[in-house]
Amino acid sequence: MSDRQISTQNTTRLDKWLWAARFFKHRSAATEAVDGGKVKLNGVAVKPARDVKVGDRLDITVGEDSRTVLVRAIADKRGSATVAQTLYEETTESIDAREHARDLRKFAATPGADLHGRPTKRNRRRMDRFGGC
Repeated sequence: MSDRQISTQNTTRLDKWLWAARFFKHRSAATEAVDGGKVKLNGVAVKPARDVKVGDRLDITVGEDSRTVLVRAIADKRGSATVAQTLYEETTESIDAREHARDLRKFAATPGADLHGRPTKRNRRRMDRFGGC
């Protein structure tokens, strides 16, 4: 771990930490996720400016993926992926749940996964014919 990337402060903003830990590609995406209720700090929905400290528990939902992590170190600058992995520890329950969800997705396709964008003129006519419009 580099001293430049790991902060000597005890706390940092939640959105900065999520970005530094590489859960989101952009800090604005981290801010939107926190505002949208996709991130909970110690089980409570909070604002992006809330301080995160070592020992806090975060419930993070990105797409279909949900993780529960414990904060192990504080960083307010984005570093390499190896440094980012030292910032948190995922709980065993979270790992098991993600593996189970991944296995379920293998066996059952997501509804609407075969639909791509707007229907073509031909598909629209077929839908109208069966829809009874």
